[in-house]
Amino acid sequence: MNYLAHALLAGQSPALVVGGVIGDFIKGPLPGLLPHDLARGVALHRAIDTFAETNAAFCASRNRVSPARRRYAGILVDIFYDHLLARDWAQIHHLPLNDYSASVYKTIAGRLDDISTPAHFALQLMAEEDWLSSYAGIAGISDVLARMSRRARQPNPLAGGEQEFLTDPAGFAADFGDWLIDARQFAEQWVARNASD
Repeated sequence: MNYLAHALLAGQSPALVVGGVIGDFIKGPLPGLLPHDLARGVALHRAIDTFAETNAAFCASRNRVSPARRRYAGILVDIFYDHLLARDWAQIHHLPLNDYSASVYKTIAGRLDDISTPAHFALQLMAEEDWLSSYAGIAGISDVLARMSRRARQPNPLAGGEQEFLTDPAGFAADFGDWLIDARQFAEQWVARNASD
């Protein structure tokens, strides 16, 4: 769900970026049907998700979510962090967000034949609707949460979840700043330890 963060944390490797973005669409053991380089990107995505679950800053953000939505706090924080990343992108990355997003979409499009067909529609929609850049505004995350709420099988309080962020934007931003430092270090170390053969 936090596609922009996973793309950024994947670094400069196109295959890691693609694997990072498609990670939520790929289920089961790796490599499965994926080429080794994309499977490595999905493995990094999964490692980052596991890292986040116990990271102090991420846990602090989860605890900022009200009891009414606490069950979905991890999902909400993922979306809030992509919002903060997009909102403050100029301070984090040298490329403008629109240019960076376009390069991610182009890289994914070049590897669609290597990705299972069920993910194609969502990935093409991501590019057409420019999901990555849309996260910069509250309206963008509101739309994401409303769509996620409709797709879920069970009734849920995700729609309107952006109100959780708006109750303490400075607190979430402080947590995110700490998390991003930790997550970048974690991702760099993971890539170094799991260098491709």
